[in-house]
Amino acid sequence: MKKATSIILALILAFSALSVCSVSAAQGKPVSFDTYEALYVHAVSGSTDGEAWQAWQCERDEDFSAVNPDVNYFFLPTSADSKKVDIYNAYKTSVTVNGVEIPPGEVKTVDYELNKSYSVDVSGKTYTLKFMKSNAEAAIYVNNTNADGNGNGLMMYLNADKSRSAKATGAIVDSKGNIDNTDIKKIKGRGNTTWDKPKKAYNITYSDAVSIAGMKKGKKYSILANYQDDSLSRNRFLYDLSDAVGMPYASDSRYVDFYVDGFYWGSYQMTEKVEAGSSNLISDIDDTAYLNDDGTVNSDFPFVCEVDASAQDGEDYYVKTSSGNKVTIKAPELEEGDVGYEEVKEYVKQKFDAFYNSVKSRTSDPTEYADVESLAKLYLINELGKNWDSGVSSLFFVYKQDSSGKYKFYGSPVWDYDNSLGNAVGVERELSNIGVTDYEEYYGWWCKYKGRSTNSKSVTNIMNFIARNNIVYEKSVSVWFEEFVPVINDFASDSSIPETNSTTEMYRAYTYYDLLKDSAQMNYQSGWLLDTGSWISDHSSLYKANYDLSTNTYTVDTKATTYTQDFTGMYNYCVDWLTSRAAWLSNEMADDYTPSEYRLGDVNKDGSLSITDATEIQKYAVSVVYFTPSQVSLGDVNGDGIINVLDATEIQKKIVS
Repeated sequence: MKKATSIILALILAFSALSVCSVSAAQGKPVSFDTYEALYVHAVSGSTDGEAWQAWQCERDEDFSAVNPDVNYFFLPTSADSKKVDIYNAYKTSVTVNGVEIPPGEVKTVDYELNKSYSVDVSGKTYTLKFMKSNAEAAIYVNNTNADGNGNGLMMYLNADKSRSAKATGAIVDSKGNIDNTDIKKIKGRGNTTWDKPKKAYNITYSDAVSIAGMKKGKKYSILANYQDDSLSRNRFLYDLSDAVGMPYASDSRYVDFYVDGFYWGSYQMTEKVEAGSSNLISDIDDTAYLNDDGTVNSDFPFVCEVDASAQDGEDYYVKTSSGNKVTIKAPELEEGDVGYEEVKEYVKQKFDAFYNSVKSRTSDPTEYADVESLAKLYLINELGKNWDSGVSSLFFVYKQDSSGKYKFYGSPVWDYDNSLGNAVGVERELSNIGVTDYEEYYGWWCKYKGRSTNSKSVTNIMNFIARNNIVYEKSVSVWFEEFVPVINDFASDSSIPETNSTTEMYRAYTYYDLLKDSAQMNYQSGWLLDTGSWISDHSSLYKANYDLSTNTYTVDTKATTYTQDFTGMYNYCVDWLTSRAAWLSNEMADDYTPSEYRLGDVNKDGSLSITDATEIQKYAVSVVYFTPSQVSLGDVNGDGIINVLDATEIQKKIVS
């Protein structure tokens, strides 16, 4: 706590120093928010937008003290021209940059080269200026230099207390330079342990639905810092994997560069917030569905909940279940005094208790209470990642009607995996207590041990039970080989292997790297650390593993791969750990796998061919729906390697024959 407080104080002092010489926005000034004496650069050359400006800045340490204050950087977003930029001079005297004189209060176009040093004289002081440029998918600008009404900037105000929120203006700038100036209705800090870190995450609500670099439009987003993840990608990988294997409510996200009040805050991940509502991630759950037309509480209704051991009275709307688990209610989101407040809590408790008991025994059948396939996929994401928080927090379930109208729990969306995929060392005392000695390694089972104690038979961790349930495990094996393995294999493929249309929800590893590497370089150059503490595992070397399904062969390299201690090395370690763990899991489950005998063309996997299958194939052919890898293999009815209307026609012929 003392460390967190010192960081906040240092941040306040740093921004207070800047605000001493602030200049209020005035008519004719190109920047729409208050500026201080500095040079500013715009995200898009020739633009008249006033929001997407950033000041030059030096590297800072994690207490926000200046490092090499005589060297300033422009951390340019992906939209910036690679040869020229528009620079605004907020100093009181003229400044010359690369031979171009910029009078005070004016904007000039300046040619530049990346990573080249330029000497800039300002009022008798000489600075070195360097330009760096990102290739991330978008840039997010948020501005409010008077967040508290007393002249204090947005970050100084928000970071002092997570309960604070504010309005703001801003810009969303995509890679092509398109600018969206939709106002920010609310920005607020988010996270539990991550909130105490110097690089923080936030929830952002826009006044109208917006799209971030091609994402479907929405109002509510979480902008994740990924501070403890030196690859900046663990959340992205597992969110996209969940999408690729057909999990409901997979959160879409983009790599972005984040700027606040003209200051570059680093490389972030802009993500659909876990939120119910027609314009949000869980779009088919209405926050008012628990009420009848007359205002009374329905006998049955959908809801969204999260297992969260850290839920707090006065902060969270939660219920303590019979098993002792704290379950927060995310939708309907009610406050004490609202109609149905207590009734909803009791309903959620009853339904969760029944679901919990349905998976508690290895031999019990949860089919009446949950969608088993989604449970299997949720388990596999946590097992693949060796997620430290498995069954403890950020474990979401959606309770809704299935296709037959029966209410069931669906395991999804997945959330919060920055400490997974070989990133965390775990708590030694807890690991010893549950009998796990290989947590940091890519081998070894995890979910069925998390939450147990060698000194007690008492286990309340629901993911532990899901992992041990025979029916869930049986489904997990088929889902692993038919849905997960094809996606992961394609993810690991190099550019010499042509991409297929079966894994478009998850890119290849080299594609993610190309989108992120320059943004990551800016992130770490600005002052954020690769090694953020003793909680992070050693990422220096790895004996990589491989599994060949065709020969049922598992191999481990005889020589360890070593990784450079920079972003590239840390990114490659993450990728190799993921694929090596996938190989280990495949080897462990291979003997339990019997290929599913779906009939060719049965893309909805209901056991029969129908006009529904033909319709789904037609939708897929025009990119209206997404097929998982196993659906793709079933959809190519005529075997020509392409799924199109000819395959739908073949199904129609089979139906009438």
